[in-house]
This record gives sequence, structure tokens and C-alpha cells, in this order.
Amino acid sequence: MTAMLGAFVLGTPDPPALADFYRALLGWQEVEREPEWVRLRAPEQERPSLSFQLEADHTPPVWPQRPGAQQMQAHVDLQVDDLDAETERACALGASLEEYQPQKGVRVLRDPHGHLFCLFLPGA
Repeated sequence: MTAMLGAFVLGTPDPPALADFYRALLGWQEVEREPEWVRLRAPEQERPSLSFQLEADHTPPVWPQRPGAQQMQAHVDLQVDDLDAETERACALGASLEEYQPQKGVRVLRDPHGHLFCLFLPGA
């Protein structure tokens, strides 16, 4: 059997609210919604999907990371064609732009629940 990525799951104190943010950001469809679990998928593509599960005690990571602070376990990278326009759109949807930006062609942001994600240009 060959393994394939089925889903990426983010823990959050409010799965429906965070799913609504990513649904608007990505233009994906909601395929499952419970109070403690929501799953999104790209139109016309079942997998991989992006899911959100209840973590009542979720603690957002510190960025940039430093010893002794909550560390980032993973983050989502989203390729975009227009970095400035998509950064502005993400912020209008509720994201926040991080002060520290590690490289050109990439923008580090936080979603409304504190998860880090990056917007990046092709080739970055």
C-alpha cells in the first residue's frame, strides 16, 4: 500500500469559526461540520483536506521561535500569484501579519486562532 496525505488537521478552541476563515481564504467547500470537527476540501477534489478539531486549551506558538516558549509544530503554506493582494485579503478576513518576515517572496501570518501560515510566490 502506498501512503498518501489524507488531511492536515488544526486544533482550535472553535472549529466552526476557524473553518469559516479558511473556507473564505481558500475558496474550499465544507463537507463535514460538527461542533467539535469541521472538514474542508478543494472543489472537485476529495483529498487532501483541511480539518479543524476542538482543542479547548490550544496555545498559539511564539514566532519567531525561542527556547522555553510554545513551539510551532507545523504550519500551512499557501502559494499565491500576488503576494501583496493576498496578504491584504487574508488580513481583511481576520489574519494578522507577523512583524518578523524571514525571506523575500513569503509572508508569515497568523489565522484568527493564532496558527502560523505562510503565503508564498512560486519559486520562493
